[in-house]
Amino acid sequence: MDAERFCAVLRTRGFTAATGVPCSYLAGPIEVYSRAGRYVPAANEGAALGIAAGGALAGTRVAVFAQNSGLGNMVNPLASLLMTYDLPVLAFVSLRGWPDPAGDEPQHAVMGGATAGLLDALGAAWWLLRRGADGLDTILDETEHELARGRPAFVLVEKGAVGSALPIAPVPVPVPAPAPAPAGEASRAPSRLEVLRALLPELRGLPVVATTGYTSRELFALGDAANHFYMQGSMGHAAAVALGLAWTAPAGRPVVVLDGDGAALMHLGTMSTIGATAPPNLVHVVFDNGTYASTGAQATTSPTTDLAAVALACGYRAVRGCARPEDAHSELRGMLARPGPHLLVVRVAATDGGTAPPRATSAVSAPDLHRRFHAWLAETSATPVAP
Repeated sequence: MDAERFCAVLRTRGFTAATGVPCSYLAGPIEVYSRAGRYVPAANEGAALGIAAGGALAGTRVAVFAQNSGLGNMVNPLASLLMTYDLPVLAFVSLRGWPDPAGDEPQHAVMGGATAGLLDALGAAWWLLRRGADGLDTILDETEHELARGRPAFVLVEKGAVGSALPIAPVPVPVPAPAPAPAGEASRAPSRLEVLRALLPELRGLPVVATTGYTSRELFALGDAANHFYMQGSMGHAAAVALGLAWTAPAGRPVVVLDGDGAALMHLGTMSTIGATAPPNLVHVVFDNGTYASTGAQATTSPTTDLAAVALACGYRAVRGCARPEDAHSELRGMLARPGPHLLVVRVAATDGGTAPPRATSAVSAPDLHRRFHAWLAETSATPVAP
């Protein structure tokens, strides 16, 4: 079913607005609602349920779109808000890692097989929208009975069940300049790959945590290394992983996390934890392109969020912003030489839609990525300092 028809069916049933966290399986409906100005990009899946619950309180039907990898984020508001207060919310959840876990990326295998059972355990009703089956109207007829009882309803969406949106002329995504540009600086934002290439010399010999999506892929493409921990899945948690490393690493050994604006926004509270813990050896780099690049370049809310100011308010020792690869390199070098925690926000261009580099797990299994990173740390570190 094409995305326009899918959304038209939802609108006839009163779902005139939507919220969620992007998934490539549901990129079409998200794009249709976004073009109409009726989509709110939530920071995480639990927040999306909360937004839709607020709509339900006001008598407005708000559909939720999310990926099953984030279903865990939904559990608390599902159980303690929707099901406790009898708030009817309709959620469409993509089925990554199902029906064939081996046909998807390794981070989806566990949740792919557990999604239906998890909803069953919570007592939440669900339906399956299959690829090639024209069953949406029938499914929605049945969800209406659940919603009428003040209960949430979940539609699990198989890959290919919903098509992409019809193309329109591209609209540039606005991204803010993190800092005033020096006189004579070019206005064109560099690609993330250009910036990564400039940063790479400073990252050699340091533990590096790279967020999920194109950041990990591009770092891998530039040159795989045992000191790189490429995250697949666990969106928004790269900074937390890096904090744990910095907290327990030998004194003075810098740890660098390569993050994205969408991922940082998803669990913004981690920045407060970093500020409170104040690890002097942590450098937090955020590539800000205003989009969720790997799921279809849906907009984030970073254009209206000053991440540098947030970091300062959370207790980071210093923050900097730049928009040129050479400046990013010099700023990172300076941060590595001074006590932190530091935040470096680098403005980069939105993805050009070209072919994405392969994931690290195309060459090294996820368990082996962990084992070799652990071995590298052991080989290059003194005895870890207990927290």
